[in-house]
Amino acid sequence: MSESSIDESEAIPETLRERDQWVCWREEERDDKLTKIPITPATGGFASSTDPETWASFETALEYTETDHADGVGFVFTDDDPIVGVDLDDCRDPETGDVDDAALDIIERLDSYTEVSPSGTGYHVLIKGELPEGRNRRGSIELYDTARFFTVTGDHVERTPTRVARRQDALTAIHREYVQDTERDTVSKSEQRGGADDQSPTTGAADVDVDLEDENLLEKARNASNGEKFERLWNGNTVGYDSQSEADMALCCLLAFWTGGDRTQMEQLFRQSGLFREKWDEVHYADGSTYGEKTIERAIATTSEFYDPDAGDDAADPHGPPDGVTAGGTPDDADRSRAYLAEKNRLLTKRVDELEATLEQKTERIDTLEAEVERLTDELAARDRETEQPQNEQTGTARENEDESETSSVWSRTMRLFDGGFG
Repeated sequence: MSESSIDESEAIPETLRERDQWVCWREEERDDKLTKIPITPATGGFASSTDPETWASFETALEYTETDHADGVGFVFTDDDPIVGVDLDDCRDPETGDVDDAALDIIERLDSYTEVSPSGTGYHVLIKGELPEGRNRRGSIELYDTARFFTVTGDHVERTPTRVARRQDALTAIHREYVQDTERDTVSKSEQRGGADDQSPTTGAADVDVDLEDENLLEKARNASNGEKFERLWNGNTVGYDSQSEADMALCCLLAFWTGGDRTQMEQLFRQSGLFREKWDEVHYADGSTYGEKTIERAIATTSEFYDPDAGDDAADPHGPPDGVTAGGTPDDADRSRAYLAEKNRLLTKRVDELEATLEQKTERIDTLEAEVERLTDELAARDRETEQPQNEQTGTARENEDESETSSVWSRTMRLFDGGFG
């Protein structure tokens, strides 16, 4: 475990420590990127932000970090607690401690327990309140209140409260100004160019560029020939799909096309869509991958070609990306059909495997029941034989008595004849 994972456990507010909503995490490299994987304290299995059975007390989680199997602890947000986490990424220089103005503004206005993130390049602010409706992320600012875990370091920021304070009004205002409000995205290109030389890599201007890129991308997707389908999926409409999982895959494939297969941007965009649900962050695979990670991975693998913004709009296919599961700059019907059939075949194969497993279970059950029927039949036959034996014995005794009685009767008659003849 790294020394900075838990700086001062006593600094972590009691409001958090008293709840059995803790997991551990370890850092693993995936796709050339370090990722924090949630794990169950004490057991080391993969934890889920939606399964309380994989959580533990703070003490248990902290104790497990003393082993070589965990790098730190994390707090899980649920609907049953009033805790909201504000994640401020890429806003702090770990060498100098310099912080950008937007992050300072948010920290000061929330005025609640704040700590430095594990990387040292950001902050985590924890407050009590209710997260407003709408998007929960813009640029390097993210807000969480359920179905997510927050890494906790105990590296408390001086001059911020040591308690988790209730800050509903401040949260609502910050959400409106920094996350939900689109006016921040309307900075003119001349302003962006004029201030580009004065901005550091960690300033808010970089975040505006990212957000503008997202907005432009979504606009292009909506204006494509299949933009109506994209819009339906984006709004969470699954009509025409056998399951929401298929709809998830379809939207991810469209996003893969427009983002050029950028996993991070796909992840960010999907979380803003109407299809996003708690299942997205659930660990569904033996390697610790979540449902969302695998869906994105498969979408990128299925996509044959990608939109190239550098080539200009004229280079893009005028018919837009494919409708469901493949995409490309100039895809033809054969490409679309092959990719679609490949994905459909995968889903059907999975379904066949499930049905075969169910059939095997039912066959085993039938064999068990047939063996039980045979056993009961044999037992019943044995009982019938046991019942017949006493009856046969009784019948034999009766016949013997009848024979004896008949013999006695014949002897009596004979004696009477003898007595009469010699009388």
